[in-house]
Amino acid sequence: MNRKQVILAISGLLLVLVLFLFGNTIPPKKEMPPAMAAANTKPTIQFKDLLVKAKQRLTPEQSGRVLSMENSVSRGDVKQQQINAYKQLASFWKDTMHLFEPYAYYNGEASKLESSEKSLTFAAQQFLERLLIEGDPAMQNWLASNAKVLLEQALQINPANDSSKIGLGACYILGNISDNPMQGILPVREIAQTNPHNMYAQYILALGGKKSGQFDKAIERFLIISNAEPNNLEISLHLAECYDMKGDKPNAIKWYTKVKGKVKNPGALKELTDRINILKQ
Repeated sequence: MNRKQVILAISGLLLVLVLFLFGNTIPPKKEMPPAMAAANTKPTIQFKDLLVKAKQRLTPEQSGRVLSMENSVSRGDVKQQQINAYKQLASFWKDTMHLFEPYAYYNGEASKLESSEKSLTFAAQQFLERLLIEGDPAMQNWLASNAKVLLEQALQINPANDSSKIGLGACYILGNISDNPMQGILPVREIAQTNPHNMYAQYILALGGKKSGQFDKAIERFLIISNAEPNNLEISLHLAECYDMKGDKPNAIKWYTKVKGKVKNPGALKELTDRINILKQ
């Protein structure tokens, strides 16, 4: 098996295990290896296309409800009416249809109109949380683009919010929204240098290093987090994958084994055991 095949084989392991261990109700798409992701330049997704696909799952009665709510947005000449309509749409797509994309979009639209730091950062966080586990470059771009707009608006309200600055940096580092990822890295790195105990900054920088194939830098950041949070299984999994992808089999086995000793889920145990056995060959 050549190096590209090895990277492809292990690149989705963490996401599969996160699904097993943390109960994500919607399976994340398989993460693309750094070399493959780099080949996808400025991929884009339009919300209208996502909405068309989502509406294909509606019953005739549900289609009527959605149309009524959509019309109430366009008819509403008072901002609060539009906010309420967007919130109703968000609630429908989340609670009735259990579909993330239209829920997050409409929740974001309501937050833009409300224009409070709390609502904007909450809406942005919905996109960012999905961005961190999304492997498709086009969807990464869509998630990051939406989060970016919300965070920029929030930072206009409170320019000193480090979490918003880090989130905005994550959009550039992980979201394929710019040809210059340093635009996102530098502000996050500055926060991490000023406050090394800011684990959110360390985490985003570590993910950026992993995505770009700078595994030594990623490992350095992940180890900082692991030392502060020794029971954080997700970080242990990231460390195992980084060592695995850089070809350090002993350390990859060490970290996969550490995770294996703390999980009970049969599916996760099988994935870990299979990978450890491959590395031992």
